[in-house]
Amino acid sequence: MAEVIALNTQYVGIGAGGSVPMLARVSFIDYRGHVVYDKFVIPSQAVVNYRTSSTGLQPQDLTGPDAVSFSDAQAMAAHLLRGRIVVGHSLWLDLQVLGISHPACDTRDVGLYLPFRSALKTPNQVIGLQTLVWQLMRRKIQANHHNPVENARAAMDLFRSHEAEYVFLPPPILDPYSHIHV
Repeated sequence: MAEVIALNTQYVGIGAGGSVPMLARVSFIDYRGHVVYDKFVIPSQAVVNYRTSSTGLQPQDLTGPDAVSFSDAQAMAAHLLRGRIVVGHSLWLDLQVLGISHPACDTRDVGLYLPFRSALKTPNQVIGLQTLVWQLMRRKIQANHHNPVENARAAMDLFRSHEAEYVFLPPPILDPYSHIHV
């Protein structure tokens, strides 16, 4: 089995009304919950909304001596993901804000994992990470702010709790001609 790594990001808002997400922090956690990479990202455009109430981010976080450029963060993320299984919650958002892709067969999104959703009697909904962790592990996260290290660790813990049963099921291949009856 390929090595497993967990990913979570934070983003700020740019553009009209701050509605466009831009990467502000990226965090990777290894299988045992240790931090592999955790960096703030220097904004490449004017930030309209730091989303401070939910993220805790301040302007100085993104301009400090430990902040890296978007291209450096993106390159490191691509390097860390290469050949690995990535675990997370709503991974499509993290990958989108990073501007990278990852094979679906190498993703384990705890928000999409049907046994977790079924256990909460919500098989047709993506349940928030905070709720999943509380309901399935009786652990509180995000007490003050969204913390990508804490969230990546929580996603990895959820994955590890069901790893033996965690089977990747690719989406069904839809037959484009199924509506035609002969």
